[in-house]
Amino acid sequence: MAKNISIHQEQEYNGGYLNGFLMIFIDIILWVGFVALIVVGANNENPWIFALAALDFISAIIFSCGFAMLEPNEAKVLTFFGKYVGTFRKTGFYWINPFMSVKNVSLRARNLNAEPIKVNDKTGNPILIGLVVVWKLNDTYKAIFDIDTDVTNVAQAGNAATARMNKFERFVAVQSDSALREVAGLYAYDNEDTKDDEAITLRSGAAEINEVLTDKLNERLAMAGLEVIEARINYLAYAPEIAAVMLRRQQAAAIITAREKIVDGAVSMVKMALDKLSSEQVVELDDEKKAAMVSNLLVVLCADEPAQPVINSGTLNH
Repeated sequence: MAKNISIHQEQEYNGGYLNGFLMIFIDIILWVGFVALIVVGANNENPWIFALAALDFISAIIFSCGFAMLEPNEAKVLTFFGKYVGTFRKTGFYWINPFMSVKNVSLRARNLNAEPIKVNDKTGNPILIGLVVVWKLNDTYKAIFDIDTDVTNVAQAGNAATARMNKFERFVAVQSDSALREVAGLYAYDNEDTKDDEAITLRSGAAEINEVLTDKLNERLAMAGLEVIEARINYLAYAPEIAAVMLRRQQAAAIITAREKIVDGAVSMVKMALDKLSSEQVVELDDEKKAAMVSNLLVVLCADEPAQPVINSGTLNH
């Protein structure tokens, strides 16, 4: 079972932040003030005015950075000189301390449609099995700091967020492969392999197996702060090397089952015919003629092809 290796927990960012539109207005005032101070300083040649203009310029540069816009189900993981200070989730346009490092993550649900893989079921038969996983990021601290999601070589913030989510997808894909192999090995392909009609198999126990698969995946992905909402098998077949043999076995089983039903029905019809002939006294038959009649009726009722009628022109005594 996967264990929680993190000694920290995710926390909401409780530090300072301001409305983004207000900060845009303040930033514009700072830039206008900078230009005005440069003009005044050039006319008066006063060094204190230039010093104030430099301070104004630095402030305008700082205020120009730190703007953040979040859509629903997005978050920003904030660190201040390497120290985790919280996760910012407020939807809207804000200004946050520009000296903090920001890592963007998406909290939206995502799909993974894994390609079918070849595994052995409980009885050793090679099969092809695939799955679909619906997952989302649940714990931003674990997701960012407990697994390798370094994208420092990506220049743009948007591309960095995409690259980071792609790493999460690869992590989910690898763990899904491992969990699927484990679960597939716990069950037989169908009841023909187990000889137990009550046993859960990959073909008959979809609901139970999907639940087990979801639990196994959540155990593996908990360390990465990821949560599986749903996992289900979407492809199941015998491997090509035994598919033809297994198809013939299934066909034979189907033929046997059909024959059993045909024989049961034929016996019931023969018994009904004999009882009706006897009760209505249509004809008196001794045991030998009853046996012949039963034989003929069973041949007619159980044959694959229509029976050819034979007219008996003699009497019952011959």
